[in-house]
This record gives sequence, structure tokens and C-alpha cells, in this order.
Amino acid sequence: MARLVEIDDPADPRLADYRDLRDVELRKHVEAEHGLFLAEGEKVVRRAVEAGHRARSFLMSPRWLEGLADVLERSDAPCYVLSEDLAEQVTGFHVHRGALASLTRTPLPSVEEVLAGARSVLVLEDVVDHTNVGAVFRCGAALGFDAVLLAPRCADPLYRRSVKVAMGTVFSVPWTRLPDWYGALPDLTARGFTTIALTLAEDAVPIEEAVAGCDRVALVLGSEGHGLSARWQEAADRRAVIPMSAGVDSLNVAAAAAVACYVTVRR
Repeated sequence: MARLVEIDDPADPRLADYRDLRDVELRKHVEAEHGLFLAEGEKVVRRAVEAGHRARSFLMSPRWLEGLADVLERSDAPCYVLSEDLAEQVTGFHVHRGALASLTRTPLPSVEEVLAGARSVLVLEDVVDHTNVGAVFRCGAALGFDAVLLAPRCADPLYRRSVKVAMGTVFSVPWTRLPDWYGALPDLTARGFTTIALTLAEDAVPIEEAVAGCDRVALVLGSEGHGLSARWQEAADRRAVIPMSAGVDSLNVAAAAAVACYVTVRR
């Protein structure tokens, strides 16, 4: 069972994993150095632990101990108990969901493992906003997609903001990073997927038309600013667009993912 450790000093060195979470560069340094990530909120912490990630420690206010009692019962990691005001001093933000956990990362699976048995896959190229990455994972999970593949420069799905926005679905949807950006889409085609790029290209057809008749589909979405690279647009088997009106030419990448996923699963 987790050891309950009451903390009354925000400078306590045992809280190093949680300190100054608003400092993005510090957060990246700590995560890279120690191979950890943070989960926030009762539901997300529970999903992370149940997915097999080992807890290094927990941080929570007293009123949240009961809700995660069963998780703490199964862990030998320390649980640092402190007031909500003190937690805010440590983390740099209001821990409104009451609980945090520092967890170890596990090695990413291979592309082959992630795609085993998959029929509907999301592929992200250079989506750099953590909120958008988390939202795309949540869309994919909600609409029955089997896996997510990330280009090398995509934001980290295990960054705290991504995990929070995804409501922990980064732990239930298989995912990994693509080792080869240049040949990624032809490789998916060779594996039996129809790669469909969401783009404003002149030859793009409505998404309903693009996914019709496809058995295995890989929906391909690009960065928040410039969209998909020319290479990936050209390498895709099909190019698709979500029809717009009122002079709007595109949606936020997370909104586009939701619409495209919905249409794809109804194919």
C-alpha cells in the first residue's frame, strides 16, 4: 500500500517531480532525464495506473484520498498529502482535480504492434499543440479508432496537458511514433491501409466520398498552421476535404479529426 506522507513545506525535495509545472522547459528536462510523466485528476490517474504505468509517487489533498483508495492500496509508491493551497505553491497552478501522480514511461511499441488488427488509424504530422494532440486522441477513442501514429515532431501525448485533455485515452488507444517520416504513408499503403489526407488541395474530394468502400483507413492530419507537408499530401492514396460554407476554409485540427472520424466509422 502507498505510504501516506504529510508535507507542510513547498520546498520539500521529495516534491521535485511536481514543482513549477508551468515551466515548460523545466518540465521537458525533468521528463527526459527521468523518463516520467504526470497524470492529473482521479479518473486520469486511475487509467494511467491500470494501463500498467508504475507510479513513482502521488500528490493529493486529503479530500481526494478516499476516491483513489483502491489505487493507493495496490501501489508501494509514496503519496504526498498536502493542502490545496500548498499544492498550488508547488505546482504553479490550481490543482482543481485534487490529485496528481508521477509515473514512469514504458518503451513505445513498434508500428507493427500498434497496427495489429487495426482497421481505422489516425496519423498526425507535426501537430505541436499538446491540447490538440490530447483532443485528437479523445476523438479517436470516442469514435472507435484503433490506433494513433505520430510523426517524429508531434507533441508528446504524455505531456500533462495532453493527458488531461484526452481524459486518459492516451492510455487506452495504442500509439507510437513513426520511425521514418518520408516513407511513412507508402509504408501504410503497403500494409493494406488506404491513406486519406485531410487537405485543401484542389483535387481533394468530400470526406464521405474519400472513405467510401475502404476496408482499412488511415486518416492523415497535419499541423495547426500549414497543414500537411507537400510530401505527405502527394504520398497519400486519396486527398479529402470537409465541405465548408460561409467562407470558412478549414477547422481546427481537433475539430476536423472529430468530423473525419465520425464519417469514417460510418462508412
